[in-house]
Amino acid sequence: MYTKLALLIDGEWIEDTNAGSETVLNPATEQPLGQLPHAGTAELDRALTAASRAFEGWRRTSPYERGQILRRAAGLMRKRLDHIAAVLTLEEGKTLAEAKGEITAAAEFFDWFAEEGRRSYGRVIPARLPDMRQTVTQEPVGPVACFTPWNFPAVTPARKIAPALAAGCTCIIKPAEETPGTTLEIGRALTDAGLPKGVLNVVFGKPAELSEYLLRSLVIRKISFTGSTPVGRHLARIAGETLTLATMELGGHAPVIVAKDADVQRAAELSMAIKLRNTGQVCTSPTRFFVEKPVYEEYLEYARAFVDKQVVGDGMQAGTTVGPLANTRRVAAMDDLISDALSHSARLVVGGERLKGTGLMYRPTILADMPDRARAMREEPFGPLALVQPVDDLEQAIARANALPYGLAGYAFTRSAATANRIAEEMEVGVIGINQMVVTIPETPFGGIGDSGWGREGGIEGLESYTVRKYVGHLHA
Repeated sequence: MYTKLALLIDGEWIEDTNAGSETVLNPATEQPLGQLPHAGTAELDRALTAASRAFEGWRRTSPYERGQILRRAAGLMRKRLDHIAAVLTLEEGKTLAEAKGEITAAAEFFDWFAEEGRRSYGRVIPARLPDMRQTVTQEPVGPVACFTPWNFPAVTPARKIAPALAAGCTCIIKPAEETPGTTLEIGRALTDAGLPKGVLNVVFGKPAELSEYLLRSLVIRKISFTGSTPVGRHLARIAGETLTLATMELGGHAPVIVAKDADVQRAAELSMAIKLRNTGQVCTSPTRFFVEKPVYEEYLEYARAFVDKQVVGDGMQAGTTVGPLANTRRVAAMDDLISDALSHSARLVVGGERLKGTGLMYRPTILADMPDRARAMREEPFGPLALVQPVDDLEQAIARANALPYGLAGYAFTRSAATANRIAEEMEVGVIGINQMVVTIPETPFGGIGDSGWGREGGIEGLESYTVRKYVGHLHA
């Protein structure tokens, strides 16, 4: 059921290297799934050479033809949905239903950019001289290096690969070593769809060594990174040395404001459902909840009742609604943050512990009356942990929502248009959901501000970030 693990370099699947390998584990059973080969400098040099060589042909391939390949790949992903979703669940842990939704969303990114690549428009600028023609065109920036985390091993790579290829760039991607199979299946779909050799290369290895090697190569003209803020800062410094363009989608600590006029039951149930998506291991996951005092206890009761109904277990099993944490690091982080919060007088509403038995299962947890001094109010939990605070009014809620340097996603629930407009204007984030919590789809821009990074993925902005603009001033002879 799991996939065969390999590197993809210059159209060749490489299962053995001299650089070693590592074991990929199933977080639900803690049993091995396969051995993942690492890329050494020889493999990385070959990938760089392949990307550089393939770029000359791919950039001259028409956007229409590039789009045809991307659409065929999307079709293959849908045809292979059951298999790819099983691979994703086995290696990452999320429920099979969530995995199928993620694969479908990844295919939609390829569909969107297949069409958007044909709309990489230039413009004509009226000239000052009668025999002058002034034009601006968009051209592919060149070979790009992409780095993606383990929590969304289909959507995050798709959000980078699809616009890069649609723009005419070639790509070397290093997905997370914990979840390699899903991205490899996307690579297989693209290869089977007719993607030329070398246009997409997939490599794995020791993250720090591999990323620095690629970034210091003058072949790479842009990087796109999704991951933690500290790693993003480090990669940005390296990119600055070679003046390499960069898109950074970094950490978040998303606030949720629940106004006293909101539909409290809907706000509680929807926000908890999104909180528990992918077991809370989502950069846009709602985490800091600021609830106006008149509806505070009512909100907590609805939230507790919803969380109590969840079934934690193996994502491959029918009936499971919350899968395991992806690795032991997340278990330790949850334990530490909850213990610290309770020591600072937080109130445990539900959950708070790892479940006994096999797998990295953790009870979804709500902590109420959260003190600002608790570490969890400053550090992203990246797990099934909701932190709830009462607030006196909207002004206090907005101030607390903006108290951290992160600015990726934010949410609010209110029946008042005036309140909604104020929150939309004053909450300092890159994307906001009001009375709903879907903040990223292929046709909309996604990204943060402050410590949550810079640049945008998705929408027309996602394609433009893989291009450079060229001005041509042509005076007729």
